[in-house]
Formats: sequence, C-alpha cells, structure tokens
Amino acid sequence: MPRTDLPLDELRDFQVASTAPDDFDEFWAETLAESGERRVTPQLVAHPRRLHTVEVFDLAYAGFAGHPVKAWLVLPRERTGQLPCVVEFPGYGGGRGNPLDFLLYASAGYAHLVMDLRGQGSGGRTGETQDPVASPHPHFPGFMTNGVLNPREYYYRRVITDAVHAVDAARRLSVVDPQRVAVMGGSQGGGLAVAVGALVPDVAGVISDCPFLAHMRRGAEIATEGPYLELARYCQVHRNRIDDVFTTLAYVDALNFAPRATVPAAFSAGYMDPVTPPSTCYAVYNAYAGPKEMKLWEFNGHEGGEAMQHERRLDFLAKVLD
Repeated sequence: MPRTDLPLDELRDFQVASTAPDDFDEFWAETLAESGERRVTPQLVAHPRRLHTVEVFDLAYAGFAGHPVKAWLVLPRERTGQLPCVVEFPGYGGGRGNPLDFLLYASAGYAHLVMDLRGQGSGGRTGETQDPVASPHPHFPGFMTNGVLNPREYYYRRVITDAVHAVDAARRLSVVDPQRVAVMGGSQGGGLAVAVGALVPDVAGVISDCPFLAHMRRGAEIATEGPYLELARYCQVHRNRIDDVFTTLAYVDALNFAPRATVPAAFSAGYMDPVTPPSTCYAVYNAYAGPKEMKLWEFNGHEGGEAMQHERRLDFLAKVLD
C-alpha cells in the first residue's frame, strides 16, 4: 500500500474550514427532540451463551422515530455496583454480529453495549435491525446516497439518532453508572462516536479510529477504496445535484460535529489508508474542540493498529472511566 495522501508535516497541520450550515444546531436539536419523545425503557433478554467470565444480553431500544434497534450488552459475570460502560458503533456494512466478537471490554471490567446498524449487517458482521424508512429518490447501491438529496430524509440522520439513543439506553440500565459512559468505534463507528460526543456533551470520552463520515467531500475526491466511492459515483451520474449532495452531507459530517465536542478523545489513523485517507481523519482531529490525542499507524491501512490499538483504547478508557 503506497502513501498517496499529504506528507506527514502537512498532515499534522491539516485544517479545513467548517462546512456546517447555519441551521446545523437547530437541525439536530429538532431531530433529537422529535425522537426523544418516543424513548422507552430498553428491553433485555439473557442470551444463552455458556461463558464463565461474561454474561450476554440481547438488548432492544427505541431509536429514530421510535424504530426498534438491536444491540448486545456484554457484562463481566463477577461485578459489584454499577459499572462504567463503553458504547460501540460498528463499521460500514456491518451489524452487531456475534457476541463472541465482543468479549474484550467486559473482560476488562466494563459494561459493553454494541449497537446494531439499521439496514446494514451483510458486510463483515451480521445485523438484525431494519430501516423502515425508504427515500423516494434513486440512490447508488449501498447506504451513502440513500436520501442524500434531502437532509431530513438522509440515512445517516436516522443512524446518528440511533447512536445518541444507544447512550440513553445504556444509562437507563441499572447495571450501568450513567456518569461513566464512553463511546467508541472504528471507521463508520469512529465518525458516529464524534457525532455522539457533540450531541451528548456529558459522555466521558470518545474513541475514534480511522474515522469515516469525516471531511466527506475530500473522502469522495481522493479515496480509492470503500464507501466514499459511492458518493463519487453518484455525483458522476447526477452531475446537476452535486451541491445538493454535499449540502446534505454537511449535516452529518464529523468535521462539523468536531468543533462542538469538548470531552476527551483518542483518535487514530492509518497513513496508508485508501478507505479513510489520513487527511480526512486529521481534518476532524484538528477541528476537535476537546482534549485529544492522535496515533498515526505509519505503515498500516484501514486496519489501523488492530490489537495494539485495543491496548491504547484500554489505556484511554482507564483514564476517563475508572
């Protein structure tokens, strides 16, 4: 994998002006208020996994417009009192998968809520959450252009709201300390974590690895693999709607959430990443308003630091949750 993005000295200082529309904050306040009226107590069902050190629960909660969203809740079997909690958002195309994929953080003593992704779950990990809303407009195969001509119809308006409600669902669980909830994810999950860090300003921390949904215009222009290409191919056909596309994307871009997030955050990027080019990650990192740290994996692509990044995540969680 060759390096195809900016030189390292330019990368570290790469900053981009906000593209947030004038009504950005009003748009999200109204969106969350509409769905907030439908919040209900999350439902837990014990999952029949014969594991000696952790317990698994099948969780369902109300997301955007009250739509049911699935999640896993993984807990250390031996516990006393309320636990700090990590809410995780999956990468693009994947869902909550199998709970056996998510044993690390419960093993470290945390409650771990893994959100499913509406309509996704056929790439990497399976999913079970439907997306009842259909846009009336044509879109490129995938999720990136689903409803992209209208911010209120756009797919990620629903997903970001689901992610905000996942934090609310975690805090409503008796086993969770509501004051000690952090959010994290890689790729799509990393972009969602930044959005939630802005929209839920009292989370304890944000972990955003190789974030996707980040400086989306540049991603569509220079990414050579992955879902940003859906945007490029859509604009290739809908030549007369390019401004409409990026107007909508500005409402969900982590670049515009980052200046509104003030809690501690840990970022990472792969210097050879063709899916989320490092300059898109650094644009969001440099715009982030809270205390922050960045780890650049110099010879890695979208896989980032893998197990070594999990170690770094645990160090960060110990600082913000324990």
